[in-house]
Parts: sequence; C-alpha cells; structure tokens
Amino acid sequence: MKMRIIGDTHFDFLSKRKIAFTCSGILVAIGLFAVVMLTLGKGNVGIQFTGGTSVEGYFAQPVDVGQIRQALSQAGYADAEIVQITGRTQPYTFLVQVKAEGDATQKAQSVVSALKQYFPNNAFTTDSIHEVGSAVGKTLQSQTRWAVIISLIGIMIYITVRFDFRFGVAATIATFHDVLAMMGIFYLLRIEITILVVSAVLTIAGWSLTDTVIVYDRIRENLKKFHRKADFPLAVNNSINEVLARTIMTGITTLVTVVALLIFGGPVLRDFSFALIVGITIGTYSSWFVASPIYVEWENRSPKRYRSS
Repeated sequence: MKMRIIGDTHFDFLSKRKIAFTCSGILVAIGLFAVVMLTLGKGNVGIQFTGGTSVEGYFAQPVDVGQIRQALSQAGYADAEIVQITGRTQPYTFLVQVKAEGDATQKAQSVVSALKQYFPNNAFTTDSIHEVGSAVGKTLQSQTRWAVIISLIGIMIYITVRFDFRFGVAATIATFHDVLAMMGIFYLLRIEITILVVSAVLTIAGWSLTDTVIVYDRIRENLKKFHRKADFPLAVNNSINEVLARTIMTGITTLVTVVALLIFGGPVLRDFSFALIVGITIGTYSSWFVASPIYVEWENRSPKRYRSS
C-alpha cells in the first residue's frame, strides 16, 4: 500500500479563473512596464547590458568575496559585480566589474586603490583592465530578447504538435506570463538584471512548460471520457486536481534544492537562486490558474471540440 502525502483534492480551480486572470493581468502589466524601463536603461541592469569597467587581479593572501564587496561599498561601488576565478595559477584571483558612468580608466584606478587601501597587508596585483562598451551591452540586450522570443515560439510549436493549436497558444501565453511576472517582481524589488538572472528566467520557462504538459496530458486523457460541452470544464478541473499532488511535490522538492543554493551559494548566486524560487512559484501557479483556464475560456467563447450541449 502506497502512502500519499497529499490525498485526493476537489478544488474548483476554474471558478477562480477571473480572480486569477485579474492578478495575472496586474503582474503582466508590471512586467511589461519593467521591460520598457529596462530597455530604456532606467532600471537596475547589470553591466553586461549597460557597459562598464572590468578589473581582474589577484591577492597574495586568502580573501573572500564578502570582504571585497565591503571594501568596494565603502568606496561607492555597492553595485559592483565580483566573481572569484578558479583554476588560475594564483588561487585568489577575482574579477570586479563596475558600471560605466564616468571615465573607465579613472574608475579602474579607483577600484584598485580602494582594494589596496582596504587590504594594506594583502597586496593586490592587477592582471588586466577592460572596458565593456555600451554597444556590446545593446547587442546582448537584443540577443536576450531574441532568445526569449525563439523559446516561446518553440514552446508553441511543441505543444501544438503534441496536443493541438489551442493548447499551444495557451501554454505560450502562460509561459509569457511567467517571464513578465518575474521581470515585474525583480523590477519592484530592484534586483539587478544580469546574465545569471536572464538564465534563471529561461530555465523557468522550460520548467513551467514541463508542469503545464503534465496537466495538459491528463486533460487530453480525461476529455475522451466526456462527450458533452457541459462536461468540458469539469474534465479540465478534474485533470488539474488529479495531478495536483504531483505538481506540488515536484515544486517543493525543487524549491528545497534552490533554497539551499540561496542560503549557501553566497552573494554571487543569491539573485540567481531567488529568481528560481520566484519562477518556480509563478510557474506552478500558472499551470493551474492560467494555462488550463485560458484553454477553457477559449473553448467556451469559440467552441471547437463540442458544438452542442
């Protein structure tokens, strides 16, 4: 006999779809506003997108990222990005990146000076100084947008081939909803949009799709048992409830791993881990309250499967 942590559920998801659509609409609106502001360069965007100065060097003695961050914060570079580079001859090699305001050479000298003053007994040797141009940042922004668009198109094609066109459109809208909701939340919380955060967004797009496919697969199986239009919402609602325990446990087990990464991963992975936590939560919500209800709403307004009661 198998023990089930979560028993049978009979929650009426579809009756809450108007409330869910309202909440989702607000999240999407904030997300669209955030994307526009970030595109205009008015948001909290990492130097990979805006351009900046990069300083690479090494310390003679052990030092951690937290100490370097504190040194740079005191010098006015609280938003600096710091990465420890492993596998080099010098074990305490770090890459420090700061945004592009002002003269790049002076900014690099200021960073090096701040590190030498904060660590007077731990010599810092500069290996290289590079300037990340704004043109490179704009190219990266364009490539990021295309990556998201191509991912969404791929999702729609996959779901359309596996199920049908309406399922594909609904899944794409749900994924688009997840991406914009995440961007809106990051913007409100003033989380810097870096390459790691964009990677987390694309990762969540795939993760959310997996959750949606599980629900859609059960819906397709249950629709074979019903032959009246009036039974259509019931079949969809039952399908969501039948896989509810599975999606909840999948989400929880994934969150446990990501929370551990958030706690023990350090400052470098903090935003990435938080982005995954937000995305997993939103992705699970959208598979219940966005993807499937959109399909039902479309069928109610323009019947295709059942043309008579």
